[in-house]
This record gives sequence, C-alpha cells and structure tokens, in this order.
Amino acid sequence: MGADWDKLLNEGHRPFVLGRHLFRAVPSSPRCKVCANPFGGIGGRLFAVAGFRPSPKNPNLCTRCCDGMLPGGAEVDVAVLFADVRGSTSLGEGMGASAFAELLNRFYAVATDVLLHHDAVVDKLIGDEVMALFVRGIAGPDYRRRAVEAAVALLRGVGYGTPEGPWLEVGVGVNAGVAFVGNVGSEGMTDFTALGDPVNLAARLQGEAAAGQVVVAADLASEFPDAPARVCTVRGHAAPVDCRVLDAA
Repeated sequence: MGADWDKLLNEGHRPFVLGRHLFRAVPSSPRCKVCANPFGGIGGRLFAVAGFRPSPKNPNLCTRCCDGMLPGGAEVDVAVLFADVRGSTSLGEGMGASAFAELLNRFYAVATDVLLHHDAVVDKLIGDEVMALFVRGIAGPDYRRRAVEAAVALLRGVGYGTPEGPWLEVGVGVNAGVAFVGNVGSEGMTDFTALGDPVNLAARLQGEAAAGQVVVAADLASEFPDAPARVCTVRGHAAPVDCRVLDAA
C-alpha cells in the first residue's frame, strides 16, 4: 500500500497526469483538488457520466480520486504554498457580505487558475487563505521550483507588478521537505492532504510575508540568487529559519 502511494507521488501515472492536463483545460469550477476534474458547468455534467462526481466522503474530491485511491499515503518530499489575503477582517467590515464574498471568489478563481497551470494540487480554499501542494509525480521533477514560480505568478495574478497595481493585498509563503501525503481521515470522511513540519513552517513563513511578498525557505530560492535574505524567527521552531524574500515586480 505504501509502495503504491510512493510510486504515485514520486513517479505519477501517465493516464492520471494526462487526464489532469485535459481536465484543467475545461473551465468549469469547482474541481476535484487532486485530478482537477470539473464539477460545475457543462464540463462537470459531461464527466459526471464517466463517474467523476463529487465524493460523498469528501466533496472536494471526485469519486474516483477519493473512493478509488487506497487509504493511507507515503512520506515524500513536497513543496507547500500558503497564500493569505491581508486585512480581510477590515475588508469584510468595510463592504457588504455579498461584495466581500465576490472579492474572495475572484481571488479563489485567480489562485486556482495559476496553481493548476503550475500543476499544483489545490489543497484548501479556507476563508481568506489558499493552500497548495507540489509533488514530483504530478508537477514533475522541478516541483520545488514550480512552487516558487507559482507563488510569484499568484501575486501577479492579483495585480502586483502591473501598472494598475493590486486589487487585493496578498502575502505568500513557500517551504518544502518530507511530509506525509495521502488520504487522511476516517472511512466515512477522508481528505487528500499533507501533514508534517514542512507544512506548518510554510504557513508560518506566509505569516512573515508582507502584502506583495513571497517568503521562501532559502534552499528553494536558488533561481533567485539576488533576492534579499531574511532570518525568520517563527513560532514552533527553536532555530531561526533562513529565507529569501521575492516580489512580483
């Protein structure tokens, strides 16, 4: 069982990867967060006939990915991205609930599009935050670099580095390391996610990012040798963390 998960996460399966590329080209969100199969619109109705429906165990996954994947998972190297809207409480207080929901939905749509383009698994869309995973078997051998590129592209997607400027203030954190990746939960409700210190640290680094910044663990920033260095002291880590700070300019 663990060997099967290890193969899927590190090597991938060609039909799965090809199917994911097909699904992401169909503009019908929401989607299965693993295979990107569309649930909405004409695309969702079409693929539902082939059995790609939201799973009753987890509506964020299709029946094939949730019910068809073995329980458990494997410890593999994974890159993790967290993106968070800055000042969302003030935003929510300053506009009506419907307008705020519309703004967040716009953010979710942009983030999902960018992340799928970089072959991420969109793990969670919660409140004002997005979490994504980059594993070798899905994003390819450059999964760590693609996580950093996706972070910068996400900031550009909300307007940083453009003449118009950002329409939403967002900060991003990226980290990588060995984590448990797979189906987590009880038999009646499972979720495909990653657990472990690399995930927690990615969330902490996101908290260190100002609006318009990506704070990246230093060992992921080899493509950006001129990025400013920062030493972050984060909760839960005894030792300071060497980071690099990127922006979308």
